[in-house]
Amino acid sequence: MAEASIADAKTQLTRLIHRAERGEAVHITRRGKPVAVLLSEDEYARLRKGQAQPDFWNLINEMRSDPAFEPIEWPKDDVDAWRDRRPTRDFEWPE
Repeated sequence: MAEASIADAKTQLTRLIHRAERGEAVHITRRGKPVAVLLSEDEYARLRKGQAQPDFWNLINEMRSDPAFEPIEWPKDDVDAWRDRRPTRDFEWPE
């Protein structure tokens, strides 16, 4: 793991970029504390791809397409037990 201060990174940016291109993460520090990491574009793309989260509807469809999926049948009595039966309240939109 390579490490460079911000001042060193300013003067040796080309060398640090070459190290990152070879697959080495370069940690940039300020007063000895890590503040940034220089990565290759390939590594950055790989990490970003791993963070992509499907939207809710796609997750539901994926769950339903699983052969082991069994929908839950809610007995009407159970639903009525937790449903709020109080009268509705008037609502005014703020201006």
